Amino acid sequence: MNGRGKLIIIGGAVDKGSFTEASFDQDVSKNMNFFETGILKRIIDESKFKDKSRIEVITTASKIPREVGPEYVRAFQYLNSSNVDVLHIERREQASEVDVIERLKAADVVMFTGGDQLRLSSILGGTKFHDILLEKYKNDHFIYAGTSAGAAAASNNMIYQGSSSEALLKGEVKITSGLGLIDDVVIDTHFVQRGRIGRLFQAVVGNPKVLGIGLGEDTGLLITNNTKMEAIGSGLVILVDGKEIKDTNLTQVELGQPVSINHLVTHVMSMGDTFDLSTFKMHIHSSQYI
Repeated sequence: MNGRGKLIIIGGAVDKGSFTEASFDQDVSKNMNFFETGILKRIIDESKFKDKSRIEVITTASKIPREVGPEYVRAFQYLNSSNVDVLHIERREQASEVDVIERLKAADVVMFTGGDQLRLSSILGGTKFHDILLEKYKNDHFIYAGTSAGAAAASNNMIYQGSSSEALLKGEVKITSGLGLIDDVVIDTHFVQRGRIGRLFQAVVGNPKVLGIGLGEDTGLLITNNTKMEAIGSGLVILVDGKEIKDTNLTQVELGQPVSINHLVTHVMSMGDTFDLSTFKMHIHSSQYI
């Protein structure tokens, strides 16, 4: 899917500060680097009207939406973005309500929180809300931002289950359809901290056309034109490229048996690095050879 919109996908645990802590204002200096250069600031800067943009925080994936939503509102407000509200969609029928649809149509940015990505696809998939989301992303200067579950659900292929420790046993990684804003990638989150590289290996070996994207915490990708990816945030992005796989035992072993892969290519991105999905070429922002 080609789109005029932008994707900002985040690995989780965005360092936005916790406004529920009594000492937040006193300790705010510890978070100033994030506020000045971090991911939420980048979302605002990339949006159509900057700090005047209409932002809807969508908490569908979360089991504690009434707690999570206000945290993001306050974080955006701290960055002088005051046109922000929380849009709670907890049942499929809500995703077709007139008020919900009108708010989505008026939004310049949607920010999907973390939680369970299967809730996003099962509650929103195939609804009027989903149709308009895709239409806005394709035709408007519009940002889909998602952290953790919100990031994992952005692609057409979505990992929704799989043990980190047993991920390279055949059949351990479960994949279904996501929200479909971008094709030919599969996204995993909390990637470095939870040791999930094996999950991407298995996702990619099953269909090497798909690029695996592993997002570390407080780390993300800004994707424009569904082709150019720029690493943002403080951590690492791991890319798993299966196009040059030479051999595997995937079709020969039984379910639950270890999977072997020969010649699987990986890339590691940090802030400012870019990767072109049309050419599969990476550019290191601070290369030692320039």
